[in-house]
Amino acid sequence: MDALNFHAMPDLQNVVQDWHRYLTVERNLSLHTVRAYQTDLRQFLTFLQNHNGHPSCLNDLSDTAIRDFRSWLTNKAVEGTKATSRARSLAGIRNFFAWMDKNGILHNPAAELLQTPKRPAKVPRPIDVTYVFRLIDQALDNVTDWAGLRDYALFSLLYGAGLRIDEALSMNVGDWPTEGLKMRIMGKGAREREAPLLPEVRTRVENYRHVAPLSDDADAPLFVGVQGKRLNQGVAQKRMRDLRVSLGLPDTVTPHALRHSFATHLLGAAMNLREVQHLLGHASLSSTQIYADVDHEALLEIFSKAHPRA
Repeated sequence: MDALNFHAMPDLQNVVQDWHRYLTVERNLSLHTVRAYQTDLRQFLTFLQNHNGHPSCLNDLSDTAIRDFRSWLTNKAVEGTKATSRARSLAGIRNFFAWMDKNGILHNPAAELLQTPKRPAKVPRPIDVTYVFRLIDQALDNVTDWAGLRDYALFSLLYGAGLRIDEALSMNVGDWPTEGLKMRIMGKGAREREAPLLPEVRTRVENYRHVAPLSDDADAPLFVGVQGKRLNQGVAQKRMRDLRVSLGLPDTVTPHALRHSFATHLLGAAMNLREVQHLLGHASLSSTQIYADVDHEALLEIFSKAHPRA
């Protein structure tokens, strides 16, 4: 929390640091999720500081009323924060208060009594299969160093195996299988799964490894930046942004859209929903169901264009 300019009284600072260790060590949440939770808490505590006129302590959190939580959410709405982001922020604050309650630090049920901002129905937007290949191939164009091969291999892996960007960038040299057509992936909630490894994807990753300045240490990162450190998500996202701009593709084309496309294209090829759930590493079938809805939307669009009475 220090890097987030976190201001509070010492008793609350210590509790927040313990919560951070809980999220990263016990829950083993992804860096992205932990950062989001920390940002939500920082913004909430900044609001309370302005609201109360002093940095918060544990007693302030214990005395925070439901109207204060509502004021915080209303303030976020006035600032233009979308309902989806407000709902996520509230979930992060609830997590913090529930953890404090469970550990006997303080009890304040007010956050749980709030109505969660209604999230709009969100359907993933896959990339047309033709543009997927053009997008990935574009990573090699006008690139003369090994970074082009890295991006080519990384984006091929995201689409070919349906990985989350965090899962791919978290891989170490020792995680890469020396043989076979599958690999072990550590996903959300420390759930391990087997992901498919297409021969073509293996070749692209091997070609990148052959020229990249990678360490032989099994715990060294598989995908690295120009300084030899683990590749940052922001760098991969910017590279994807540059590629989609060069091809005139919409803003919805992101590294995560490759995972959406992986699932949607498999379902479109008649793969069983349960099988796709296993490949994606979803704990619940309902999480995978949205990809079936995407394909249904495409079917209706084709129907409306093809039927003579449409």
